[in-house]
Amino acid sequence: MNRVLIFGATSAIAQETARSLAGEGARFFLVARNERTLADVAADLEVRGAAEVTVRVADLAELGALDELCDAAQAALGGIDMALIAQGVLPDQQACEASAAETLDALRVNTAGPAALMIRIGNILSLQGSGTLVVVSSVAGDRGRPSNYIYGASKALLSVMGEGMALALAGKGVKVLVVKPGFVDTPMTAAFPKGALWASAQSVGKDIAAAVKKGRRGVIYVPFWWRFVMLVVRFAPGFLVRRL
Repeated sequence: MNRVLIFGATSAIAQETARSLAGEGARFFLVARNERTLADVAADLEVRGAAEVTVRVADLAELGALDELCDAAQAALGGIDMALIAQGVLPDQQACEASAAETLDALRVNTAGPAALMIRIGNILSLQGSGTLVVVSSVAGDRGRPSNYIYGASKALLSVMGEGMALALAGKGVKVLVVKPGFVDTPMTAAFPKGALWASAQSVGKDIAAAVKKGRRGVIYVPFWWRFVMLVVRFAPGFLVRRL
């Protein structure tokens, strides 16, 4: 994985995934909207052994700019071995319930932008005849729950789209990997009480990097045992899910 493109590069999971690859001399094209944090991430990767780090400051909710960003990354890297889409926010569920505009704004950031990137990158990798597209989804997309169904819905679309792309592009030499983390301790979840089911961003990033190196495609849960947790949740009766 020498040529790595990352959207949402300042997210905790994206940073830890990149750190797992930097020591192998990877070259990076990083995209995020916070210029100062992005510069810090780039400097950290260079210290850890990255051969080259190119950064672009961009708001990924601006859909009209995404094609140009993908083309710029391809040109800068000379091709793409791995593309990671780790863009997303945790919307205020109550605000979304009270306002269709808030809901649509959350879906534009969490769903429309990543979906547009998935299509564009999928086409680039197909023409290239190789490469891996990684999309960070969530276990929240496996079943709607009262407390976060807007966030869950946004991730469910990415999961289904990624699963379909994994099958559709397999014959073109392209791997598509949908990553479904469980509870992860990141700045986005800083206000949540933590317990035994929580994982560190570092462990999740290492799992993603390891899965890509192994040539995985389709869907993985990280940590792996979330697959069994969500199997129970998916088939639990509604009166129990309402309490989650």
